[in-house]
Amino acid sequence: MFIQTQDTPNPATLKFIPGVPVLEQGTADFPAADSAGSSPMARRLFQVDGVAGVFLGGDFIAVTKVDEMDWFALKPSILAGIMEHFASGLPVIEDNAGNMTDANTDDDEDDDTVKQIKHLLDTRVRPAVAMDGGDIVFQDFDDGVVTLQMRGACQGCPSSTATLKMGIENMLKHYIPQVREVRAADF
Repeated sequence: MFIQTQDTPNPATLKFIPGVPVLEQGTADFPAADSAGSSPMARRLFQVDGVAGVFLGGDFIAVTKVDEMDWFALKPSILAGIMEHFASGLPVIEDNAGNMTDANTDDDEDDDTVKQIKHLLDTRVRPAVAMDGGDIVFQDFDDGVVTLQMRGACQGCPSSTATLKMGIENMLKHYIPQVREVRAADF
């Protein structure tokens, strides 16, 4: 198995591309080792000293490291963990995993504005953000303010504020006049 690596805008996160599907749909975020119970792959990666977070996408694994560690030291162990996982035959995520996030699917109770916001996020934002090893998920729309959850490489990324304000906020304001502001969710 040949696994490609790719830098992300977040220097603490590296994207690993195994060349095989990782998740059939949605994403899964494991921001700490104690959240990895539903994922044999994430549990294996958290065994590597220095791994602080694991984010799974359709065709990639984004791994976030602790600040004190260097990618030069971590990368071989992470690559080995990914290869061992795929060779084991274990699932990436066990059934009924609680950390899964699917697309911003429309809820029948969503009003038209929320449906428009979710549609723009799913078609224009999420694919671009996934290329950088992250995800952005709709959380709320209240009194003109859109709240989004930053996941994977986006969480804690130095450029995430610029992405939210200059990119996503400007786009949503352009297409949806009811949007006044875009904010990142507090964790």
